[in-house]
Amino acid sequence: MGTTDLRTQIREFLSSRRARITPDQAGLPAYGGNRRVQGLRREEVAMLAGVSVDYYVRMERGNLGGASDSVLNALAGALHLDEAEQDHLFALARQSQASSATRRRRSEPATVRPVLQQILDAITDAPAWIRNGRHDVLAMNQLARALYSPVLADARRPANTTRFVYLNPVAAQELFVDYDQIARDAAAMLRLEAGQNPHDKALIELVGELCTQSELFRQRWASQDVRFHRSGRKRLRHPAVGQLDLDYESLELPSEPGLRLNIYTAQPGTPAADGLKLLASWAASQEDLATELRVR
Repeated sequence: MGTTDLRTQIREFLSSRRARITPDQAGLPAYGGNRRVQGLRREEVAMLAGVSVDYYVRMERGNLGGASDSVLNALAGALHLDEAEQDHLFALARQSQASSATRRRRSEPATVRPVLQQILDAITDAPAWIRNGRHDVLAMNQLARALYSPVLADARRPANTTRFVYLNPVAAQELFVDYDQIARDAAAMLRLEAGQNPHDKALIELVGELCTQSELFRQRWASQDVRFHRSGRKRLRHPAVGQLDLDYESLELPSEPGLRLNIYTAQPGTPAADGLKLLASWAASQEDLATELRVR
């Protein structure tokens, strides 16, 4: 699936970005209509980036070692990379320049510190949860457990939202109103993570599992698209309370590199705000029922 092969990642990413840009978009003359390549030629990218053709060919073959920030910025401009794509390019370059002994291998905790769970539990009117870069759910508050109850229906732990999206598509399409966009974003975020941590064994295994079992994921993964997941709107259709149109923020946790805190909120006075209150009531009743069953 390419995560372990850094040169393959670089080659496929650069060639895919080159293929999507037409000479007209790049401001170049298209000298006749019979072009044998999709998008720009290598020599055209080299000219736009201000490097020799041989140097660009070497980079596109997977060797970003020694590329300076100014060269990478010029290449990003030539390929019309957005912010997430630029971040991905620089991450691939960092990995390419690191030796096998010094290459960064980020180790993330399998659980969160108790104080982080306390913080989640103190957030009582908004679903909040903590995930890692692989989209493993590591901790949740009561409202998040209720909101994502379809995700948690699978007994496998840690629950993984991207595995749910691709390997349980019927339930995922019921939960996520904008399923196609959710699926596209999930694969793009994993691709971004793979550039940051190409030797993460758990990530390699997850991508391999998804590629093996989901044709849609294979297509999304092959697109080489990358995307940040920082803020926006998410529309969910909860089985107990109906549709919830929520705003989300995904915040880095400086004390826990690699982990993010996701919080979902609703504007006051909206149907979504009323829905969250109903969800909180439903969640409390579910936990009371679970407690009663344990006592029995």
